[in-house]
Amino acid sequence: MKKITFTSLVLLHATIYTVLGQDKKAAAEQKAIVNLLDQKKDHYADVAHKIWEFAEVGFQEYKSSELLQEELKKEGFTVQNGVAGIPTAFVASYGSGKPVISILAEFDALPGMAQEAVAERKIIEGQKAGHACGHHLFGTGSSAAAIAVKDWLKKSGQSGTVKLMGCPAEEGGSGKVYMVREGAFNDSDIVLHWHPSDRNSANSMSSLANISGKIRFKGVSAHAAGAPERGRSALDGVEAMNNMVNMMREHVPQETRIHYVITRGGEAPNVVPAFAEVYYYARHPKREVLRDVWSRILDAAKGAALGTGTTVEVEITGGAYDILPIQSLAKIMNKNLEAVGGVKYSESEVAFAEKMNPTLRVEGKETPTYIQADQLTRYTDEPDPLGGSTDVGNVSWAVPTVGLTVATWVPGTPMHSWQAVAAGGMSVGAKGMMVAAKTLALTAIDLIKNPVLIKEAQTEWQKARGTNFKYNAMVGDRKPALDYRK
Repeated sequence: MKKITFTSLVLLHATIYTVLGQDKKAAAEQKAIVNLLDQKKDHYADVAHKIWEFAEVGFQEYKSSELLQEELKKEGFTVQNGVAGIPTAFVASYGSGKPVISILAEFDALPGMAQEAVAERKIIEGQKAGHACGHHLFGTGSSAAAIAVKDWLKKSGQSGTVKLMGCPAEEGGSGKVYMVREGAFNDSDIVLHWHPSDRNSANSMSSLANISGKIRFKGVSAHAAGAPERGRSALDGVEAMNNMVNMMREHVPQETRIHYVITRGGEAPNVVPAFAEVYYYARHPKREVLRDVWSRILDAAKGAALGTGTTVEVEITGGAYDILPIQSLAKIMNKNLEAVGGVKYSESEVAFAEKMNPTLRVEGKETPTYIQADQLTRYTDEPDPLGGSTDVGNVSWAVPTVGLTVATWVPGTPMHSWQAVAAGGMSVGAKGMMVAAKTLALTAIDLIKNPVLIKEAQTEWQKARGTNFKYNAMVGDRKPALDYRK
């Protein structure tokens, strides 16, 4: 057995004390960052609520984008706006050199989702949209995180850059797709994001790839009773197409999702419609399968036009990749979420949740009668599937990307619901937002301090993408569909 010398014992003790000292320093640093964000929580809640009140839809988020830009400018960020030809897109930067950590921010609302911040369905009169996906919290919480990282960079003197990526029109407009295509993420080493939810989870996540577009039929108008034989109904074209697509549902892979709304169906019943439009979304976990499904939808449109004597044209308005999960980054994010923990709710917040709870029941299922955001989802290596789609997917194939979900809603609340708007407009949403801000900030700082973590993530990402991967935007070379919500 090797003899332990006095010198080796001294060195061992020195090493132990050094590690303990480093751990204490890191814990103190972490606590300082969390405390700094807590000191500003009321301010950030006010910012988020203003964006909640603005409730601006995709590519029209002028006031929301400007408010976040002003917050970042006041904190010393350099802001570039009008990114990728989108008036409401921006990139705010602070620091210098590598690594570059970018944090995503969204701020668009959903049409038809106006709702007061109360636990019953109560529409805000005269308002056309609402934050049913919590993007007012997303944009503000991410900005708060970026500012906290800025403060740390300034105090520590550490080399590195933090960027806040102002990303418009996530809801169907694919704002990030154009930002990726135009190189806005080219110098980013890692990208962080989060999303409002009814639970806290930092498991790696994936999503459904998505293609969306407007299919427009043109016919011939005529008097619907006096000369119907002289008309060719564009609405017939839309309805014939929809019938064919609905029959197709039986013969597509079961993970496929197809949905549509008729956005224009004519002006009066006694006039044969000369123009009609239907707005389609198609989704699938795999992009190549989705492309095939979309081509069949377009074939149905062509067949409908032929059968009704109309013409048809298609405008692809959005297209999102599936999210590429990176386990090594998810574990870092999960560690920081556990360190931050959840939140405690007041009696009035619990009462709000209990009053809302009956509106969330799904047949055959029970939802909790209390808020449980202080309980974290158990981490697993199996990616969480998302039932929806997001243009974060495109970012994840361009740069290693990681995110988390944070409880800003009552348990059982679905995205795109009035219940999400209501909880997001009051203190329940604001408290969850700060959990996200703290977790993002701590994760960004961990990565800046430990470049080896970035290298490991990039190696995993390169392997996951495959050696032959080539990025192609599913929107092609079209310009941003700035009027898709008009």
